[in-house]
Amino acid sequence: MENLNEDSVDELILWVISVDRRLILMEAMKNHTIIKASDIAHETNRSTQNISRALKELEDKDLIKCLTPEKVTWKKYALTTKGKKVLKKMEDEY
Repeated sequence: MENLNEDSVDELILWVISVDRRLILMEAMKNHTIIKASDIAHETNRSTQNISRALKELEDKDLIKCLTPEKVTWKKYALTTKGKKVLKKMEDEY
């Protein structure tokens, strides 16, 4: 795992909060250990496609991990260690 310094965390936080769907997804992850796009979409009144796009973006930044990559639909996601660190700092500062 890459070394995650404070500047990297701050950059990731700015990246997350710059787009609503990313922020909504990170907020939803506070309340769930494991989640599916459809669950978040239902809870936030966003389209599943919108949430799926955010999941992909966060996965590309190694903030979340797909726990069921072999599945085509109903994939489950969880925060990575990096994602937990970013979320914790977001909670502390925002």
